[in-house]
Amino acid sequence: MILLAARQLHKAFGTTTVLDGVSLQLPAGRRVALVGPNGCGKTTLLRILAGEETPDAGQIERSNTLSVGLLEQHFSCDEPLSVQQYARCAFATEIQWLAELEEVAHRLAQCDDPIEHARLANRYEQLNQLLHQHDAYQIDYKIHRVLEGLGFSPQEFDQPVRELSGGQQNRLALARLLLGRHDVLCLDEPSNHLDLAATRWLEEFLLESPQAMILVSHDRYLLDRVAEETWELYQGRLEVFSGNYSAYRRQKSQRLLVAQRTYQRQQQQIQKWEDFIRRHHYGQKHAQAEDRRKKLERLEPVEPPRQIPAPAITFPAATRSGDIVVRAERLSKRFDRPLFENLSFDILRGEKWGIVGPNGAGKTTLLRILLGELEPDAGTVVIGTNVRWAYCDQHLERLPQDARLLDVLREARSGSFPEEERRSLLARFGLDSSTVERPIRELSGGQRTRAGLAYVAACQANLLVLDEPTNHLDLWAREALEEALAAFDGTVIFVSHDRYFLNRLADHLLVLEPQRAWVIEGNYEVFEQLRRQAEIQQDGHRRPGAGSQGAPRRPSDTSRTQASGQRPRRRFPYRKPEQIEADILALEARVDEIHRLLIDPAVLRDGPQVKSLKEELHQANQRLAELYQHLEEVLER
Repeated sequence: MILLAARQLHKAFGTTTVLDGVSLQLPAGRRVALVGPNGCGKTTLLRILAGEETPDAGQIERSNTLSVGLLEQHFSCDEPLSVQQYARCAFATEIQWLAELEEVAHRLAQCDDPIEHARLANRYEQLNQLLHQHDAYQIDYKIHRVLEGLGFSPQEFDQPVRELSGGQQNRLALARLLLGRHDVLCLDEPSNHLDLAATRWLEEFLLESPQAMILVSHDRYLLDRVAEETWELYQGRLEVFSGNYSAYRRQKSQRLLVAQRTYQRQQQQIQKWEDFIRRHHYGQKHAQAEDRRKKLERLEPVEPPRQIPAPAITFPAATRSGDIVVRAERLSKRFDRPLFENLSFDILRGEKWGIVGPNGAGKTTLLRILLGELEPDAGTVVIGTNVRWAYCDQHLERLPQDARLLDVLREARSGSFPEEERRSLLARFGLDSSTVERPIRELSGGQRTRAGLAYVAACQANLLVLDEPTNHLDLWAREALEEALAAFDGTVIFVSHDRYFLNRLADHLLVLEPQRAWVIEGNYEVFEQLRRQAEIQQDGHRRPGAGSQGAPRRPSDTSRTQASGQRPRRRFPYRKPEQIEADILALEARVDEIHRLLIDPAVLRDGPQVKSLKEELHQANQRLAELYQHLEEVLER
């Protein structure tokens, strides 16, 4: 059943078009990831679907009783409520029923009139059934479960909402939305301000939820675990992909390959015809030239591949430092409570250390101690020989806020740094000519992150210290940053909640927890394995024979074939790439046509036709997946 559909949505802000004929449909229970670069209109589309904003043109089709819950990135609460009271607002209807039930019970106990008594008893039974249907007798349990899952301690339940930090307020808004009874959830960056434990909890909650949902997030782990379908919004248009984020990236690369080949072949054909027309327009082959000219006029041009560009982020080669870059010995620090005690470790040249832990564990404090900006309560930090460090803090507070970005960058380097080089460096981090002329305080969150990374690159350091470097970066900028840091031949220390980023980049993890601090040689995947093993041991349910490395896996036929140096056996009969690409284009055109038909009101009234179209769509998507695999096999040989 289709809960929500949109047809030919258009929306523009001034001269900027963000939605240009967007059509979509959301079935019941479907979990969708909405991806696209920053500023492409994802939030605008969510607000339109939730009824918070109107499109310039187009239609939204939904039932009058459909409830759409929207999580926005900016919190607002004008009432003097506590954390728990604000969360309870999600159950306003149930709480009203409970109050009425209590009142009816009180009146029943005092009623002597048989007719009135029967009426009250009937109403009491109705209310009791409603409360059981909506599990309303478990309201407090539900509230406590969600609040604690999102990182609120029981001591914070009675804290006034107005006293919460911005991050806490956004977590509270998420809690209230998750507790509400909505048919569709529109979640705009729900994992912002969540630590790793809260993000893992959110994943499990969303996987268990029966609602349909549209999820905008830069957390690729979250998108991979939760999403069943991916919508890409770019240049005002929406493209649909089956599967999660990783499946989307594979399909996207395959579609780009097909589109690039098709576009290039048409351009070559156009160039060939135009050359023939130019040479024979007045000669003996005039008729043939005229025929080609008419074909050109009738030719429907193939659009260039719709590829989302990533910034060309790079860091300069690092000068050689000593083998030991940072040595920490028996570090301790506390404020109102202990953050860490007797913490010792060595960071060697070329290593990439990630620092993880819950909010308030002392991650930023540790960075500042390592750089000498903050004194530890006990212990020492020694920076190695020839170490030149550069620090990117979360909010660029260390940089002059009223200075132009272009001028700030000049101070990063002691020698000559011409303006042309500075502009080129900032452009590689995705900052255009108008942005670099503005003072830092006027930059958006994403621009500030890019500016901080560009400043670090300008410093030409061999030790990069980065505090939440992926904050406010879109998926394409994050991947570009990962590749740049992986290629950097110096040392990197970074704080991050981005599990995908940690997994790809870190070779060591320093884990700060309320009761201990410990070092892991490995990435986030290794940390997760150790965490799960610790949970199994703690619960006393270790499986027989499960060791620290896990049971050895039997290699697959493919891995054995590759190990022996033999070419893998063909899965599909040989066909020319051009034939497969033609089939893909034809089938994708049919899939698009089916999608258009399924949001046509006249078609939706014809049950057998809808059923037939859905079956055809299912078979077409399966066939497309096979064709893409076939094309990949042909191109790899």
